Amino acid sequence: QVQLVESGGGLVQAGGSLRLSCAASGSIFSINAMGWYRQAPGKQRELVASITGGGTSGGSANYADSVKGRFTISRDNAKNTVYLQMNSLKPEDTAFYYCKVSLVAGERATGYRYLEVWGQGTLVTVSS
Repeated sequence: QVQLVESGGGLVQAGGSLRLSCAASGSIFSINAMGWYRQAPGKQRELVASITGGGTSGGSANYADSVKGRFTISRDNAKNTVYLQMNSLKPEDTAFYYCKVSLVAGERATGYRYLEVWGQGTLVTVSS
């Protein structure tokens, strides 16, 4: 089993900052892409940012136009963790934020399988 645990949401004033974290644990063989999505009330879930790449850190990042220049996604492969640094927050950034991880789970003895796992969501509220 693989689990994602998110943290870092909360209430912040417009112009403020928050940092979200999402840690993956369990029988993980390798992690491919990691990303953050958000869903505001009455709206569809949308991609905020994603990052690919292996090694000890880093990766290739992709951002929604609405957050470019304000949000930064990063990952720590040693900790199986993805972060979302959110600066210059706006009221329209208010939403539930979900992390999603694409990975290969399992081990040699029992076999491997490809999974896409979602976090439980964390609420970000930006007041004007």
